[in-house]
Amino acid sequence: MTKKQYHQGKAAKRQKLASKPVNDGSNEVVLLADIKSLLSQHRALEQAEQTDESTGDGKPTETLSYSPPERFTVVEVKISELSSTGDGLGLSSTSDHVYVVPFTVPGDLVQAKVINQFPQAHYTLTDFVKVIIPAPQRDDSLAECPYFAKCAGCQIQMLPYNLQLQHKKTVVEKAYRSFSGLTPNVIPTVDETIGSPLQYGYRTKLTPHFDGPPGSMTRKAKRSDPSERKRFGEVPPIGFQLKGTRKTIDIEDCPIGTDAVREGMRTERKRISEEIANYTKGATILLRESTWRKPKPQPEQEESDLDLGQADNMGASLETEPPSKTANEANVNGSHHEPSTFTEKKTCITDQRAISTEYIDDFEFRNTAGAFFQNNNSILPKFTEYIRQRIIPGSSKENEKPIKYLIDAYCGSGLFTVTLSSLFSSSMGIDIAGASIVSARENAAANKVSNASFMTADASKLFEQVTYPPEKTVVIIDPPRKGCDDPFLQQLLKFGPRRIVYVSCNVHTQARDVGALVEGVGDCRYEIESLQGFDFFPQTGHVEGVAILARTTAHNPM
Repeated sequence: MTKKQYHQGKAAKRQKLASKPVNDGSNEVVLLADIKSLLSQHRALEQAEQTDESTGDGKPTETLSYSPPERFTVVEVKISELSSTGDGLGLSSTSDHVYVVPFTVPGDLVQAKVINQFPQAHYTLTDFVKVIIPAPQRDDSLAECPYFAKCAGCQIQMLPYNLQLQHKKTVVEKAYRSFSGLTPNVIPTVDETIGSPLQYGYRTKLTPHFDGPPGSMTRKAKRSDPSERKRFGEVPPIGFQLKGTRKTIDIEDCPIGTDAVREGMRTERKRISEEIANYTKGATILLRESTWRKPKPQPEQEESDLDLGQADNMGASLETEPPSKTANEANVNGSHHEPSTFTEKKTCITDQRAISTEYIDDFEFRNTAGAFFQNNNSILPKFTEYIRQRIIPGSSKENEKPIKYLIDAYCGSGLFTVTLSSLFSSSMGIDIAGASIVSARENAAANKVSNASFMTADASKLFEQVTYPPEKTVVIIDPPRKGCDDPFLQQLLKFGPRRIVYVSCNVHTQARDVGALVEGVGDCRYEIESLQGFDFFPQTGHVEGVAILARTTAHNPM
C-alpha cells in the first residue's frame, strides 16, 4: 500500500465517521469528538462576543469562512489544546477550522505541513515541521529518544511528567463527558492519575518489525513458488511506523523498553542483518522480558549452592537487584529500596511459544511469551493493590450480606483471580481463549491458590454456568480496546452482581459501557463510586482506567 492509498483509506473512514459518529473507541472517533468540542467552545465564545459588539440593529458581526490551504503547504499554527489522542489542536484564523498537529503542546507556535483536508468535518491533518515559539511547559530536553517526533509510538516526551499525568486525567474526564451519555451530576470527580514508578525503561514487551522486499506483497508474488519470490538485496529498516503512515523507520534502540528488552532488540537486529538473505517477506519480532529470581546467599551458604535455573533467554541476560518502588504518589520519581532476600535475572525471550515469567510482589505469573500480559510491570503492584482496597466496600449497609465471590471476566492468565483470591471464599476466572485458561490454572497452582476455578466460555454465554448469588458477588471485567458488546452487558445486568470493577485500556469505550450500566435494565442499575486513571504507558497519550460501580437497587436473581 502506497502512502497515497493509505491516506485515501483513512480519509474515507474519517468522512464516514464525521457523518455518522459511532463510539468504537478508535483514534478517529476520539479525535473527531475533541475537534467538535473545541469548535463548539469557540463558536459559543464568538457568539457571546458578537452579541456584545453587535450593530445597532441587533445583528451580529459577520465572520469570514475559512479556506484551508493546499496539500503540502507549510502553515503556522498556534496550538490551543492537547487532544485525547496525544495530538495538538490549533484553530484557524477564523476559528471555524482545526489543524491537527502531532508532537505539540498547548501554547506552541509551530510550522506544520498540510497532509489531508476534511472540510466537511472542519479539520486538517498535518505533519509536524518545527517549533517556532515553544510553550512555557514544553521542554524538549526531556525527550530521551532520538526518534521522537518521527516514530508513532510516543507523543508527549517533551512534557514534564506531572503535566503528562494532568493531561491523562483530562482524557478520562473528556471520555465520560463525550461518550458515556450520562448527565454530569452522576459522574464523580475523576481522581488524579496514578503515575508509573518508571517513566522510561518500563516496557516489558516490544514488537519491532520490518517490511518485505519491494513487490513481495503482490498477489502474483504470494502465489508464486517460494524459490521465485523476491529476496532482500539489503537489510531493510527494522523498527516502528513513521507517524501518520505505514512506513517502517529504522530504530536501533527504544528507551521506553526495559534493559533486557533493549539488549534483546540489539541482538535481534544483528541476527536479522546476518540472516536477511533467508527472508522472502517481512516479519514481526517479539521481545518479551522474563524474570528469574534466586535467593540471596545466607552467611552459612555458598553462592554455588544457589542455582537460578535454565532460562530461555535468546538475548541479553541481566542480573539485578529487585526494582525500587515509589515512596509516595505525589513524587512519582521518588523511590526507596526495600530489604530483599533475592536477586533477579532478566532475560529477553523472542520465541512466541516460549514461557515468560513475571512477578507482582510475591505473585509469580508464567505465560506464553506471545500472549497478552500487561507491559509495564513496575506499576502492577500499585494497580492490583488499588483494586484490592476497593473491590469490597469499606462498610456494609444494614442487613446487607457480605461479598464472598469473585467473577473475573476476560481473565486472561489469571492476573486478578490470583492476586485477589484471598479476599473471597471462591473465585471464578472466565475467558474465551483456551490457552489463557490453561495458563491461569497453572498460575493459580504455582501461587497456591486453591479457591479459584477457571473455564472457557464465549462472552455471549459467559454467565450461563455461574451459580454464585449476585448479592454476594463482585464482577471484574477487563475487555479488549473495543470494550464490551451489548449481549455481554445485557447478561451482566440480568445477573446483577452487587459490585462491578471495570478495568480498561480504552477509557472511551469504558465510558460508553459504564453509561449503559448506570442506565441499567429493569430494576437493576449502577452508580459510579470512583473513576481513576493509571499511567501504564508514560510518554504516550494512553491511559488505563478503573471504574468502581455499585448496584443501587434490589435485584431478584433468576
